[in-house]
Amino acid sequence: MDWQVIIANFPLLMSGLVKSLQLTVVSVLFSFPLGCLIAIGRLSHRRWLSGASTAFVNVLRSNPLILILFWFYFLVPLITGRNVNDLTSIIVAFIVFFAAYFAEIVRSGIQSVGERQIQAGLSSGLTYAQTLRHIVLPQAIRAMLPALITQCIVVFQGTTVVYVIGYSELLHTAASIAERTVRPVELYVTVAAIYFLVCYSASRIARHFEKGAA
Repeated sequence: MDWQVIIANFPLLMSGLVKSLQLTVVSVLFSFPLGCLIAIGRLSHRRWLSGASTAFVNVLRSNPLILILFWFYFLVPLITGRNVNDLTSIIVAFIVFFAAYFAEIVRSGIQSVGERQIQAGLSSGLTYAQTLRHIVLPQAIRAMLPALITQCIVVFQGTTVVYVIGYSELLHTAASIAERTVRPVELYVTVAAIYFLVCYSASRIARHFEKGAA
């Protein structure tokens, strides 16, 4: 085992990690608000809105992320007749896919608050949307914070699928270095250690909030 290859290529590995983290942050920042809207749509009394939101969640959750990525990467340019930037395809696919999962977390959080909170808000003169925004969602977010952090970990792990289209995130960077140096064992062990450290640290944070909510 020659660990010198890790020292020599450490800046490249960190560059790949930064890209993975950036993709995670951008995906979460956009998919979570979209998930909130879809969750509210699922709880709506308007049947067409509830049905459309439910269909969105069921379709996205029933398909693997890599298939959604391929759809945006290969099919959208064929349908629209325009080339789509690689990073744009990745980000849009991640936002759409993970919004469905955030929607279910948010829906469960809203339902955990209880109908009485909603009725209290409506009786005080607030509209349904205002009640959700000012009363229900703040309480729901505190309750579902551990689940949200866990889902963020899943998003980070999901960034590995962009390897298949050549985006230089952590795993793809390590694979490129391994191919060049013929040192796959050292590199993949290091990458596994990096993923473990990031995910384990985030899971400890989630556990902290879970204990605080208990």
